[in-house]
Amino acid sequence: MRLFISRLDSERASPWRRARAGAVAWAIRRATACAALAALAALPPPASAHMLASDAPLPDFLAWTAEPWIVALMALSLLLYLAGYARLARRTARKDEQAPGRALRRKRLAAFALGWLALAAALLSPLDGLSAALFSAHMLQHELLMIVAAPLLVLGRPLAIWLWALPPGLRRSIGGWLHARRFRAVWRPLSAPLGAWILHATALWAWHVPTLFQAALEHPAIHVLQHFSFLATALLFWWTAFPQPSAGNRTGHAMLGLFTTMVHTAALGALLTLAPGVWYPDYIEPTSALGLDPVQDQQLGGLIMWVPGGLAYLAAGLAVASRWLLRRSARPVHDGVRTTRPGTTAGQELPQEFP
Repeated sequence: MRLFISRLDSERASPWRRARAGAVAWAIRRATACAALAALAALPPPASAHMLASDAPLPDFLAWTAEPWIVALMALSLLLYLAGYARLARRTARKDEQAPGRALRRKRLAAFALGWLALAAALLSPLDGLSAALFSAHMLQHELLMIVAAPLLVLGRPLAIWLWALPPGLRRSIGGWLHARRFRAVWRPLSAPLGAWILHATALWAWHVPTLFQAALEHPAIHVLQHFSFLATALLFWWTAFPQPSAGNRTGHAMLGLFTTMVHTAALGALLTLAPGVWYPDYIEPTSALGLDPVQDQQLGGLIMWVPGGLAYLAAGLAVASRWLLRRSARPVHDGVRTTRPGTTAGQELPQEFP
């Protein structure tokens, strides 16, 4: 939790600051309640399968085909985040929180909101229905999950914010469990840079094997497992790609992981783009019914993974490297003594924007 809260002064805040924080919390509660009611009112019926049957009519690709349980989980995640954010804002408003702490918290809120919207676009929008007929749409859906939603959600640091939404007793119990030796023994290798890289690369390549990809198209449960593994391993990967400043040498590991991921995803995209035939036969009929060439549609899907996906990893690597260089320049070394930038105190040269 210490990573989410700036150091606080001991003086009490002014009545005006407390009133402003109360008004913000009230507005957030009203907005989340209205959003939840609107989502429930607009809830569509569940889709029975992801892949189109050969004799089925083409669906309305502008319809929002969402599973109720996905809508419920996404609404719960948003409500918990906003509730935790409001509680944290009230807590820090009682004291004179420094401006960098407030700005950092708002940046994390914006990152989580954008990541949540990207997740909604991938799973709830008409893109999900279109991905039943076009491989390129399916690839775009997967890229939204892995290279847009996942890094933004990680930058939003939702785990601690969600904990702040819970009652104090439950929050302490979960915190104790997360620090238990058994949990940490499992979590440590999974969240290590190499472990997260292997899991994400394995999920990406394994699910694009034609047999497994076809099974995901034909069986909704396997398709859910595919999307879950893509998102879960991407979250782990981006967690290690945006290391804490206190993580020591993990910045180098992060840049290496981003570069190698850019290379192997580009290789997979190139294989799809340059393949002479269709990898996934289940797409032949629905794609042809739309008047499109299945091979060209597969090439487009490969290019989506190859070019925009590669640029995303490259941009993230440059951002991590730039952040590392800024931190290094913030505390130059003179005659063996590390100093701070004028006007700052030790340890507070730059706000921690990355997790």
